[in-house]
Amino acid sequence: MEKERMGGRKKFAVLLCAEDSDYVKKMYGGYFGVFAGMLKEEGEIWDSFAVTKGYLPSDDEINDYDGFVITGSCSDAFGNDLWIRRFLILLRKLIAMKKRILGICFGHQILGRAVGGRVGRSSGGWDIGTTEVYLYPSQIFACANMPTSLNVFQFHHDEILELPPQAEVLAWSNHTGVEMFRYGNNVLGIQGHPEYSKDILLNIIDRLSDGAIIEECVAEGARARMEATRMADREVWRKICINFLKGARL
Repeated sequence: MEKERMGGRKKFAVLLCAEDSDYVKKMYGGYFGVFAGMLKEEGEIWDSFAVTKGYLPSDDEINDYDGFVITGSCSDAFGNDLWIRRFLILLRKLIAMKKRILGICFGHQILGRAVGGRVGRSSGGWDIGTTEVYLYPSQIFACANMPTSLNVFQFHHDEILELPPQAEVLAWSNHTGVEMFRYGNNVLGIQGHPEYSKDILLNIIDRLSDGAIIEECVAEGARARMEATRMADREVWRKICINFLKGARL
């Protein structure tokens, strides 16, 4: 009924797991604006839910959505905060309902946990900057022009350590063993940040360095990596995310 009232328009929700920085609010209208700017197409309806503040779609609302996107977060996906425990209940419900779910960074990790995997600190420490990710051969990469590797912006120090046998690891890097995975046809996790632009990542590096969350030597190394390596393949990542979320082949 709801779809009939909307004229058959597709509807998606961004599940926000991080607070907006002043910079992102000013330049992009918040992280919702960043994701909608990358993924929204003409005629679609996009909403957001502030998950960390306890706002989750109700059972009735879930049925209205064609897909969900989970953002990054400052929190640990292996944590047991109340909002994370409640979020896992929702995610397992969405997975059982075969709803399309795209997880980015923290979203990737929490999806790994939701399907029965294990998440923890990376033994390699922080991965910040531009990282080359290598794609495993997979039937879901149907595009004949899909390269064997892609560059993506990264900012994380947690990772998926283990996945259940039903999951398929789609990509890896020299830093992280699970850079991308799928679970069935409705769950896709990406460790990197295909939604980031260079200015967003540089601003995060500056803020966390100024706040002593990362050491200045780590920040300098990340800036140097970004200058020394080929830029992120943002358009290819955008197509991967859109095609998965909206049911097309990758």
